[in-house]
Amino acid sequence: MITTRSILIHATVLVLLIACIGAPALADVKYTGGSPNLSAYISGLNEFTAGSDITIPVVMENSGLNQYEQVDENIVAPDDLPNTAKLVTVDLSAGDAPVTIKSDPQMIGDIQGQTTETVDFSATINADAPEGTYMLPLDVSYVTLSSVDEYTGAPTAQNHYQMNNVTLMVPLVIKEEVIPQIISATPDNLIAGADGYVSLTLKNIGSLDGVKTTVSILRHGESPIVPVDNSVYIGEFPVGGIVTCLYEVSVNKTAINKSYPIDILVTYQDNEGNFVDSPTETTGVEVGSKVNFTIISPTVTINPGSRQTIQVEYKNTGDTTIKSAWARIYEVIPFTSLNDVIYLGDLAPGQSAIANYQISVSGDAIPKVYGLNSEVRYTDVLNNTYVSDPVTVAIDVENLTGIEGILSNTFSLTILIAAIIGLIYAILQFRKKKR
Repeated sequence: MITTRSILIHATVLVLLIACIGAPALADVKYTGGSPNLSAYISGLNEFTAGSDITIPVVMENSGLNQYEQVDENIVAPDDLPNTAKLVTVDLSAGDAPVTIKSDPQMIGDIQGQTTETVDFSATINADAPEGTYMLPLDVSYVTLSSVDEYTGAPTAQNHYQMNNVTLMVPLVIKEEVIPQIISATPDNLIAGADGYVSLTLKNIGSLDGVKTTVSILRHGESPIVPVDNSVYIGEFPVGGIVTCLYEVSVNKTAINKSYPIDILVTYQDNEGNFVDSPTETTGVEVGSKVNFTIISPTVTINPGSRQTIQVEYKNTGDTTIKSAWARIYEVIPFTSLNDVIYLGDLAPGQSAIANYQISVSGDAIPKVYGLNSEVRYTDVLNNTYVSDPVTVAIDVENLTGIEGILSNTFSLTILIAAIIGLIYAILQFRKKKR
């Protein structure tokens, strides 16, 4: 019995048979001519500034074509095309350019015809590099398909390859610009916890005359040197020109006696009227220790109930001269002072001065060593006023000994007087009885 399903199956088989009979045999293609054509250039803008660390993105382009092709169903098509550059390795060098190439040779892989590959090289432009266009040699090694041997009667072929080496020239432009060279950075009264000055001297070692130029100093990271006035307008800054600028800075009180970095930036107008920044330069500036004072006089001894003039000697242990110093002592019970502020004058580093205080001690003071706080108020070369950290004046309260101790103690003196009176009375009574 013929069913609808059997009719559909037979019709499908018949259509497939007709299609197989009418379809032409598939043919393979073999290219018999062609080769890679490699060139190299820098991607994007190829202009760089002297003294900068850069990345050079080198584009490798293969514009090679396959010139002839053979179409035959009996040939074996090779896996590789003649215009493919295989196993490409590139090595960029500086040549005569004022550039340091820091990257090693790099392997790209295969570059097919009509395609590109980009490889990055790290480099540094010399700080004193003159402007101009420089050609960087790029050594390229790669493998190409040279020929194919086919074997008669067998669907196999043998590919033959050859090694190729070529040097391409990559143009790099160093821009005309202002390049600041730091000649000196001299501190003036630059100490921890105070304001001071930095005198900066620069030279333009670039190839462009700076116009409408401003020289700025910037804080370097967490450096304790913080600019107060950070920019100076100098106007013209010609090639080879030298300029000196003065800046007020503040130094954090946590700084110690050593060199700390500051950053230098020059902003100028170029030949196209654009304002541009030079590469940032960094230099070190010496910072002195914070102004401190120590008491170098010995411990003062004083008796309860007495008043005396004590001498306290203050020594400047900092790294800078202070002006118009005034010493002050803070009284606490059981002490009182008739003159708690004394003028010391100017003190150079390592110099000392004596303050004479009139101190009274109450009679009921407990004998022991007391510590009285003292501080020094002074001005610096900028006429800023500062107060030193507190120092301690040691005062030893001691009772008098011997007859002086008895005479100075009310209770002991009362007993002594009573004893003398009693002794005199006893003598008088004895003489009276004797008569």
